[in-house]
Amino acid sequence: MNDSRIRRVVIVGGGTAGWMAAALLAQAFGRALDIRLIESDEIGIVGVGEATIPQIRHVSRFLGIDEDELLKASRGTIKLAVQFNDWRRIGDSYLHAFSDIGLPLGLLPFQHYWLRNRRENPQAPGLWAYSINAQAADANRFARMETIGNSPLTGIRYAYHFDASRFGQLLRRHAEQRGVRRTEGKVVDVALRGADGFIESVKLESGETVAGDLFLDCSGFRGLLTEGALKTGYESWQHWLPCDRAVVVASEHGDTIRPYTQASAQRAGWQWRIPLQHLDSNGHVYCSRHVGDDEAVATLLRNLEGRALGEPRQLRFHTGIRKQIWHRNCVALGLASGFIEPLESTSIHLMQSAVARLLTMFPDKSFDPALITEYNRKTRAEYEQTRDFIVLHYHANERDDSTFWRDCATMTLPDGLAHRIELFRRHAHVFREGEELFTEMGWLQVLIGQGIAPQCYHPLADELPKAQLDEFLGNIRTLVERATASMPTHAEFIARHFREAIA
Repeated sequence: MNDSRIRRVVIVGGGTAGWMAAALLAQAFGRALDIRLIESDEIGIVGVGEATIPQIRHVSRFLGIDEDELLKASRGTIKLAVQFNDWRRIGDSYLHAFSDIGLPLGLLPFQHYWLRNRRENPQAPGLWAYSINAQAADANRFARMETIGNSPLTGIRYAYHFDASRFGQLLRRHAEQRGVRRTEGKVVDVALRGADGFIESVKLESGETVAGDLFLDCSGFRGLLTEGALKTGYESWQHWLPCDRAVVVASEHGDTIRPYTQASAQRAGWQWRIPLQHLDSNGHVYCSRHVGDDEAVATLLRNLEGRALGEPRQLRFHTGIRKQIWHRNCVALGLASGFIEPLESTSIHLMQSAVARLLTMFPDKSFDPALITEYNRKTRAEYEQTRDFIVLHYHANERDDSTFWRDCATMTLPDGLAHRIELFRRHAHVFREGEELFTEMGWLQVLIGQGIAPQCYHPLADELPKAQLDEFLGNIRTLVERATASMPTHAEFIARHFREAIA
């Protein structure tokens, strides 16, 4: 009987996507797979300071990498939230914090009781008074904390800021220790089988031919295999996500190393600030139809907290998704599969999720079309749900200072997003779809932060006696405040755990 198992995996492209795929596959399969990664030092990678979301911690756990060692190696810091400045209106600011907010009570999510309290007392504390992450971020504090004391309140949920290049190097070391072979070189040709059009091998500039059973395209925006050879096509989302360029530069730290990412809206886009141990990573994401490159660079440099370290670099991108992410015996990962934009730090997670999905649905040499169809369906659903969450930030604005923001406010929305907004506006309901990336708490914070005010809340919230409501809300605030006050500052935490890296 023929052995139909996949034995040879060829990864084209390195960077975070390539080395994450290599490390996770090697960890899962051990030496049962012959994994070969082809990359060229001559082809640059994006390699900026990167912000992540809490799911990144699953990667280090699965690979058995100690968290402190990961953050030392990558010059990382802690991320509790994203701070959005000037998105709804100039002068406004709110957080998308990773922790839970308050507690459900009875049949109802927390926001219905909070909304009742705000209606009865408009001066009552805002939503983020009930979030441990938000309070810790505001105070520049951090501690590892699973729960808040002995209460039912969940504790800190956090992610990382890190140097993406250093993180990729860490993944590479892990992968190579488990048998992954790296080949230096450029792919100059892709050979397809005549019978079915599957990829048979790739040819390198050196003349070497590398054959495989399964190919992973991690070649970035070029999509060397999935688009260059297989012509899968690309679906543009620029009508919803119009930003198409970024300019990036590192800078010296300002006054503090914050435990959160900052995303500050500009005239035709927005600017990030990501604090690493040794510097700040900064970038201005913008729409080239509304602002020129020179002005975009000037905006970036004008809003740095510290001295620029080097010259700004220009990046171009096209938001959208590959029409077939898995086609024949090739799976596109990372930027080769699509790109939303960096606003909510989803790029690395989408890589991670795609590899995890591939492990769950790992094929044999028959490459069952039903398996491929389901993989593509799930991947597209994740991309579309993530896209809608990002579009919400742009659309729900009250700015009237530029054509860019006026166009965003009047755009025709994806049907699913329009339904979510209407449901929340009318009834304060937030529902999570299946395995959707962003939680109800994430949607709630952005909806409230962008100024979408519910017209009513669930009638059951009115059945709680006023004294019990006050006690319920007051106890949560007290527990959150006490827990926050007990934490060291973020700078103290970094100095205690990463002193060797800083030195």
